[in-house]
Amino acid sequence: MPSPAELDPFGRAVQPDLPVQPHLPALLRDRMRETAIRFLPGRGTAIELPQSFGRLGALEVRLAAGTREVKRAQRLRYKVFYEEGCAVPAGLAALKRRDVDAYDPICDHLLVLDHAVKPKPFRAPKPRVVGTYRLLRQDVADAHFGFYTAGEFDIAPLLAAHPGKNLLELGRSCVLKPYRNKKTVELLWAGIWAYVQRHRVDAMIGCASLDGTDPDRLAASLSFLHHHAAAEPEWRARALPERYVRMDRIAADALDRKAALLSLPPLVKAYLRVGAKFGDGAVIDRQFGTTDVFVVMPVAAISGRYINYFGPTANRYAA
Repeated sequence: MPSPAELDPFGRAVQPDLPVQPHLPALLRDRMRETAIRFLPGRGTAIELPQSFGRLGALEVRLAAGTREVKRAQRLRYKVFYEEGCAVPAGLAALKRRDVDAYDPICDHLLVLDHAVKPKPFRAPKPRVVGTYRLLRQDVADAHFGFYTAGEFDIAPLLAAHPGKNLLELGRSCVLKPYRNKKTVELLWAGIWAYVQRHRVDAMIGCASLDGTDPDRLAASLSFLHHHAAAEPEWRARALPERYVRMDRIAADALDRKAALLSLPPLVKAYLRVGAKFGDGAVIDRQFGTTDVFVVMPVAAISGRYINYFGPTANRYAA
C-alpha cells in the first residue's frame, strides 16, 4: 500500500520519475515525467500516453500524446472554425484542412476523447477527438515568443504588475457539434483545473470570441462585459491601440442587462460563472470572423463552489 506521499492527486500510485536526461529540452523532460507507460494488447510494445485527468462514461480528458493527436485536434479546430464558422483558411490551413499556427508545437493540447467509437475494419480502435483546448504556460511562452494574446492586447502592464505570478494562456477551444453539452464542457474544465493544480498556475488569461465583426451588432454583449464584468485595473489588459474597438456602446442605464447576458456566447457565460473578468476594448479578427475580448481568471478569485465541485485536487472525474 503506497504512502500518501506516493499518491497522485487522483489517489493512484505515482509512477517513478524517468531518469533525467540533461540533453533533452526541458519541455520534453516535463512531458516525459507526466506520461504513463502503457502496452498495446498482445504486442508488448510500449506506448506513451499522458495521465488521464478524468473520465465520464465513454468520454476521457487528457493531454494530446504526440504530434498525431495534435493534428487530430487541429482537424477538429478546422471543422469548427472554418467549416462551421466564418474563419477564412489560408496557407497550410487551406491545404491540409487543419487549423495550424506557430504556437501549436510549444503548447500542450487538452483533448476530450470519445472511446465509444465503432472501430473501422482491420484497424485498432481509436478514440475520437471531440473537444480541445490549447494551453500555453508562462515559462514556455517566455522561452519562445510570448503569449498569443499579446498579438491583440497589451498584456505587458499586467505582467509587470504581477512579477513572480505563473500565468496560463487558454486558447483555441472548440467542441464537436453533437458533443456541445454539459458533460463535455465539464470534462474540459476538469482537465484545465487539474492542469492548473499540477503546474501551480496563479491566473489564466486568453482571448474569448464573439461571432461577427460588426461591433454595433454586438453592442449589448460588449457593453455588458464593459459595465458589469470589467477586470480590476491591475488585471485589465487593453486592446492594442491600432486595433482598439470601444466596448461601452450602450450606456449602463440604457442597457437591458438580462437580454445582454443572454446574448453572450456559451463559453463567455461559462467564464463569467467561474469568476472571470474582462479587459478594456475589443479586437476584430477578420480571419476568424470574430470580435475578441480579453479574459482573465486569477485562481484566487475563482468561485469557491466551482473549486468544491471539481475538487480541490481536481479529482471529481478521476478515472
